Amino acid sequence: MNDFPIVKEYNSEHLEEVIELILHIQQQEYNVAITQGDQPDLFNIEEYYQTGNGNFWIAFHGKRVVGTISLLDIGEQQVALRKMFVHEDFRGATFKTASLLLDTAINWANEHSINAVFLGTTPQFLAAHRFYEKNGFITISRKDLPENFPVLQVDKKFYKYVIN
Repeated sequence: MNDFPIVKEYNSEHLEEVIELILHIQQQEYNVAITQGDQPDLFNIEEYYQTGNGNFWIAFHGKRVVGTISLLDIGEQQVALRKMFVHEDFRGATFKTASLLLDTAINWANEHSINAVFLGTTPQFLAAHRFYEKNGFITISRKDLPENFPVLQVDKKFYKYVIN
């Protein structure tokens, strides 16, 4: 079954699956010391992400949640890319899940007149660093982030993507 995942806007009926996917990747795969309680945004996706110039998407393979991505409105036609996670079985060229998610978010941002996308990530996510750089994100220093960018405790590496 090599069919590609389908990306759809978040719907609260998938909350448990979204939380399970994100926590598994953070805690089990990358040993990041972060808990469900450290991420209250996960319990308020509609209010936190799907407002203003923000949104949240889920990648499905059949009925299974295999990836997530969100854009958080930080004002001045800028967004923070957050919650980009792909199940380990759906990474890479076979399913192109990460590319489908990122393309969905970037296209949506472009349609909503967003000027730039910023993100913060952890040093452990080396494959993610390569992915972002391959897709046009440039490394920036923390001091070059917009004032309203919400830096997480685990964020040590930062990127920017400029939209036309």
